[in-house]
Amino acid sequence: MSNSLQYIFGGPKAWDSGLWTASDDRVRGGSSISHLYTHPTQAKFYGHLDTKTLGGAGFASQRTVGDLALDLSCTEGIKLSLGWDSSDQTFTLNVKDTIPGKREDGRDEAGVSWEYDFKAPENGGEIFMKWDEFKATYRGREVEDPEPLKLNDIKRISLMARR
Repeated sequence: MSNSLQYIFGGPKAWDSGLWTASDDRVRGGSSISHLYTHPTQAKFYGHLDTKTLGGAGFASQRTVGDLALDLSCTEGIKLSLGWDSSDQTFTLNVKDTIPGKREDGRDEAGVSWEYDFKAPENGGEIFMKWDEFKATYRGREVEDPEPLKLNDIKRISLMARR
């Protein structure tokens, strides 16, 4: 793997709000809501995380739409550059190498995600997430002996706040 920097969003590749959609606990009867405000060089993830409606649980997330088909096999991980107006919330960055099918009601079926939990630096800064630090999960629970993450075909990325 090389140390080259490959922008996925931001930098020379402008952020595009059309590439993102909300995926909140409202699909399960919750009332959390997330937004992603984009500017060509940056994005702001914000919203309301409700932990009462579903009895102590809840999630608010934004995910990419379609198939990104990213080849990140020549990278060591993902670097996030975070602004100074950060929350003390724990966030999760998810990557998927498969896109789940649709249920009869139109919602996405559950599938394996590769997760990395982090807290934003109080005054902003960068977080580097190495691929070997991502955990394979299914519906938030760790998967034992998962197939390796296919770094040559990353299909979806999401950013989540949850409890």
